[in-house]
Amino acid sequence: MISLGTDLGFGQPMEHVMRQSLIALRLAERLGLDEATRVVVYYVGLIAWVGCHVDAYEQAKWFGDDMALKADAHHVDMVGLRARAFTLGHVGAGQGLAERARVGVRFFGDGRRAASEMVENHWAATNDLAAGLGLSEDVRESLYQTFERWDGKGVPAEAKGDEILVAARLVTLADVVEIYHRAGGVDAAVAVARERRGTQFDPELVDLFCAEAPQLFDDLESMTTWPAVIEAEPALQIVLSEDELDAALAAIADFTDLKSPWTMGHSRGVADLAAAAAAVYGLSDGDATLTRRAALVHDLGRLGISNKIWDKPGPLTPAELERVRLHPYLTERMLASSPALSELGAIAVQHHERLDGSGYPRGLSGNAIAPAGRILAAADAYHAMTEPRPHRAARTAAEAATEVRAGVRQGLFDSDAADAVLRAAGHPARRRREWPAGLTSREVEVLRLLVRGLSNKEIAEQLVISRKTAGSHVEHIYAKIGVSNRARASLFAMKHGLMSTD
Repeated sequence: MISLGTDLGFGQPMEHVMRQSLIALRLAERLGLDEATRVVVYYVGLIAWVGCHVDAYEQAKWFGDDMALKADAHHVDMVGLRARAFTLGHVGAGQGLAERARVGVRFFGDGRRAASEMVENHWAATNDLAAGLGLSEDVRESLYQTFERWDGKGVPAEAKGDEILVAARLVTLADVVEIYHRAGGVDAAVAVARERRGTQFDPELVDLFCAEAPQLFDDLESMTTWPAVIEAEPALQIVLSEDELDAALAAIADFTDLKSPWTMGHSRGVADLAAAAAAVYGLSDGDATLTRRAALVHDLGRLGISNKIWDKPGPLTPAELERVRLHPYLTERMLASSPALSELGAIAVQHHERLDGSGYPRGLSGNAIAPAGRILAAADAYHAMTEPRPHRAARTAAEAATEVRAGVRQGLFDSDAADAVLRAAGHPARRRREWPAGLTSREVEVLRLLVRGLSNKEIAEQLVISRKTAGSHVEHIYAKIGVSNRARASLFAMKHGLMSTD
């Protein structure tokens, strides 16, 4: 799933990294590598380049669109004069001539050092993620060498030739040939492999690749890539425990936030707040867990938007705003690639929706926004307000609370969800209508549907909550008002005037 974010950050179509991994695994099989080594190839293939967004801020600062920079770099053998020409040709890209000249002057001071440190930064971030995901030392050693070259002119230039672990050699080759194949077919992929034979790539691997290229690319574009990667290596079907899943999602959250210096700690902060608010709101334990997990990964789609936009200190143009509005959708698409995580995506995609239909990406309104989505929207908005952004200073907690309450009055946020978020953040509970028997506003909403004869399933569908949560609400209602069936509940509702929505 994180590999899809890598694709977007690279300026590549989603599933480039998965196709790269499949090519590397197919080559590994033809080499006769044992199962343990193929497992290393699999993990290295999927996360080798994830660290390439860790200094996207610096990339955008010196080179303009960081995603375009990385997309262009795949078409250059980055060594010697070609690497220098590429770097200098991209300094200040997208700026007017005068500003580009100013950036160029500054680049020869701090910029060259920043550029030279980038690959080391990428590996360090990838290594941290691998450790957070609990990957083996063999995987991490191979990740360390993915920027090495066969001729010894790579980074950190500590290995060359056969000293480079085979997983790193396979993935480096697969990365480049997949891009060339997508652009120009088998002939283009073979040509670039031969061109870099003995310099960037292992000559024997290149010879094997060129001999097997048509078969290696067979059905690559037509298949669903993720199941194909798993099928290519059955030993990889690992089931995470609940604690392991939580740890993995937290590691991905931290990694996502590295995209910009303005979002450090944002995802964990939103997740903690949303989880506490879900309990205040009255979601079931299962739905509260889904809310917290969705909050951890809600901003994955930010990886698909250039830091030239995220870190811009001034107002965004209409075109830039449209790109920003894509990021929840990209989050959903990334999570949808895994059946186990698609449920999180359905919640995460709603974090910028608003009750009045003015949000994005789909302009959902009213009950079309799930309770978990309403909580996540309020939690994300509140927490973001308390953080600095390139165009504004951080607001105080009191100021953020005032803005959220204003959003409730304007019909942007659900009042109960917003109140739960603010209470979870330590703000006093708002004055609210007192219902008989200690019923909450949500329970009154459920009671109105219950007495009209709706089943728990129908109540859940009407309110966009889980069937289990609906059943829990009904049980609490019966206990509070001292009845045990719908007819008695109807009498209570009529007696206390609860059927009016005024």
